[in-house]
Amino acid sequence: MAEARSLVGETGGTLGGRDLSAAAATTTYFSAIAVVPWLLLALWTTSWGVGADAAERRLLDLRVLVPDGMGARPSYDALVSAGTHLGVLGALVALLPASFYGEGLRRGALTLGPRDERFTGWRARLTLMPLLVVLPLLAWALLAVSDLLVPLAPEGGGGGAGDRVLRVLLGFTVTWLVVSVVLAWVFAVVMPGGPRPSVAAVGGLATGSFVAGFLHGFQLFLAIPVDVGIPFGGLGFVGGVVAVGLWLYLLHVVVLVGWGATTALERRASGRRAARS
Repeated sequence: MAEARSLVGETGGTLGGRDLSAAAATTTYFSAIAVVPWLLLALWTTSWGVGADAAERRLLDLRVLVPDGMGARPSYDALVSAGTHLGVLGALVALLPASFYGEGLRRGALTLGPRDERFTGWRARLTLMPLLVVLPLLAWALLAVSDLLVPLAPEGGGGGAGDRVLRVLLGFTVTWLVVSVVLAWVFAVVMPGGPRPSVAAVGGLATGSFVAGFLHGFQLFLAIPVDVGIPFGGLGFVGGVVAVGLWLYLLHVVVLVGWGATTALERRASGRRAARS
């Protein structure tokens, strides 16, 4: 317990006196450019070997897992159609906006831990791109588990208390593991500080658990039957964009705090190694 309190204190020292809100806003701005291209690329990989039409049919079968309280399913359908039919040329074009996520993550972290460096944007974008190598595997894992979740959904024939618990447990676990892989790479390579792989893995797993829970919270939010366009004169599209932007902002607050904790953990590990030497 004392170790945990000490780590929390060191994390506060990393983030203290810095504008976490501005850092999260910076990252969110870049993510608004990049998140849809990354989703399109992930969906496109599901068509490899089976064809775009077959992949689209399979993914549309999963729409029962998308809460429809706010009318999110038409957006999901459009995303699936665009992603599975993206094609090689479309994928190559999507790489540029997708790379901006790396820049957003690094610039957000540099807001909290300033340092002098050159070519920040290009460095961050290029170091994010190796995640493309594992993207098909991560997409396959999510798709495989989603297939198992369909019979547990009310529209798939499930809906009992046991089905709901199992659906949440399986969905959380696979989301946690997939997100943790991404975060471990981001903490170790993309964002400043460069903790050793073992520390980055621990930070990725810890932060990934919070992000996975946060994403499940967003899913529950989508199930609320409310018109998000009311504050914007009934413009539902505007309300939807603002709502997603707000959730992205809060998500990046979690990610940046996780990076701060991982950085503090690396300092502790380095200090202990130096003391043993």
